Amino acid sequence: MKKKKLTKKELCWILYDVGNSAFTMVSVSLFALFFTNLTNAANITSTDSDAFWSYAASIVTLIAVLIGPLIGTLSDYKGFKKPMFLIFTILAVFGCIALGIPMHFVAWLVVFVICKVCYNGALMIYDSMLVDTTTPERTDKISSYGYAFGYIGSLVPFLIGICICAFGFTSYEAHSPTGELLTGMDASLACPWGYLICFIINGLWWIAFTIPLFKTYKQNYFIERSNTETSKRKAVIKSVGDSYKRIWDIFKYAKKHAGILLFLIAFFLYIDGVYSIIELAIKVAGGFGVGQIDSLIALVAVQVIACPCAILISMLAKKFGNDKMIFVCILGYLFITIFAVFISNNWMFWILAVAVGMFQGGIQSLSRSYFSQIIPKNQSGELFSLFDAFGKGASFIGTLLFGIISQSTGSSNLGIIPLACLVFLGGVVFIFAVITNRKNKHLIDEENERIDSELNITSETFEDSVISE
Repeated sequence: MKKKKLTKKELCWILYDVGNSAFTMVSVSLFALFFTNLTNAANITSTDSDAFWSYAASIVTLIAVLIGPLIGTLSDYKGFKKPMFLIFTILAVFGCIALGIPMHFVAWLVVFVICKVCYNGALMIYDSMLVDTTTPERTDKISSYGYAFGYIGSLVPFLIGICICAFGFTSYEAHSPTGELLTGMDASLACPWGYLICFIINGLWWIAFTIPLFKTYKQNYFIERSNTETSKRKAVIKSVGDSYKRIWDIFKYAKKHAGILLFLIAFFLYIDGVYSIIELAIKVAGGFGVGQIDSLIALVAVQVIACPCAILISMLAKKFGNDKMIFVCILGYLFITIFAVFISNNWMFWILAVAVGMFQGGIQSLSRSYFSQIIPKNQSGELFSLFDAFGKGASFIGTLLFGIISQSTGSSNLGIIPLACLVFLGGVVFIFAVITNRKNKHLIDEENERIDSELNITSETFEDSVISE
């Protein structure tokens, strides 16, 4: 395979990140603003509103941790991954659109939780598709391209939505929590119909970039389903039952291969800073004294900076090693979380935004590709479910601790302290994970060679067609 070419499968896999990232953008920005409008209408204080938001995020991650292993083990069966991926994506898209409908803030949070759970399910399966899409030596590059193009592509529906929400309904009659009549942009941001239009646009964008992947994806690595001589219904039920049994086998496998378990623990710790800051970005910005418009501009700036930085970090990973660049990104996020504790004005917030843009894409994409290189390919679904569960578990702890500490102290800054501690511990454990995986590299290489031989997979399997970059 030529070094400077993308196959059709790789391109379609990357494009899903463009659609998926549009939802990520709207979920950490306009969802938060819309929720603020709902809590203002219910006379909820801003501190309690922030806490309710963080609690909902924690519930999402808790559910993802509980059902993720089942989704992952089930998706590894032959023929299951593709339809499961589509079902979760469609449900999440409908949930995204439904969140633009005005309702009581508690009901809205329930829909939000369901939508995010389906989004996480689709994303976990999507990550596991990487081993079926490209060769091990190209995973760093393709994974980083996914994040990089996702950052830029997601800006299109996001900016359209921002313009609609901020300027499309300036004549809307609304009042602030103190009873003052809102005018101009403030009035437009208080209008629910702008958000509904925006969420519909994001949903359609997401579906549009899902179709190419659904049409081209082929599950090369899989586990055979239960006895095909029985009825399809009984076979599916039997496969679901078998998946529960395999959940425990996942943990036994990770324990047997200590390098995988150590990396998952390290990932659990350091990714907390990444996911928690993404989840809480717009909400905590208000606690730092940053206005809504400045927060949204900063979010756009982060996406623009993250795109080239993600690609640059993947290029450095090829030269210096994936694990070394992950450690550099961990150090970057350690600085980010410590610095966030002391933010007190706008210019400090902008330094934080630039730093997040520099390291966000790199640490996410390299972690995803590194994990794909240290696991057996035919168990990618179930092991990526552990990867996702550990990541979401960290986010659960981070957002929960943020909510408790910020609500009890009245300070968003102090709520960041637990994130810094977890990132530091993650860096320490990651060092031990790298040492162990380097020692055991020959074992996983031999196992994957055996799997390739049994499934008759060669490098030509991934070379369906070549597209110039």
